[in-house]
Amino acid sequence: MSAEKLRLDKYLWAIRIFKTRTQAAAACDTGKVKLRGTAVKAARPVVVGDQYDVRTEAKRWKIEVTGLLANRVQYSEAIKYYLDITPEEDKLFNQRIASSFDTGKRQSKIGRPTKKERRDLDDFMKED
Repeated sequence: MSAEKLRLDKYLWAIRIFKTRTQAAAACDTGKVKLRGTAVKAARPVVVGDQYDVRTEAKRWKIEVTGLLANRVQYSEAIKYYLDITPEEDKLFNQRIASSFDTGKRQSKIGRPTKKERRDLDDFMKED
């Protein structure tokens, strides 16, 4: 594949906006990647100078393409291929989202008991 024709989903994956190319393609298909306010498809060719609005699970980005990158590289190299021009209000939104992250632990007394809680219940019931 020549450097002049690079798919949008592959570019977003290569610059590490998305963890997988499948996630990048899905974001394009669901309208979370926009060029000048219009949703774009995953197969759209990327051109240097394009500005994309990208919404991921945790962040809102506005990026400008400064170079084409077809293969995924380490973060310190990938940031050289785009310019982060995210507006200030979106940066504040990103900080709010990051500060209230989910730890993955379940809330107390909601849902099924954990294995430890189940053992404690069994021990309690046997003592009758």
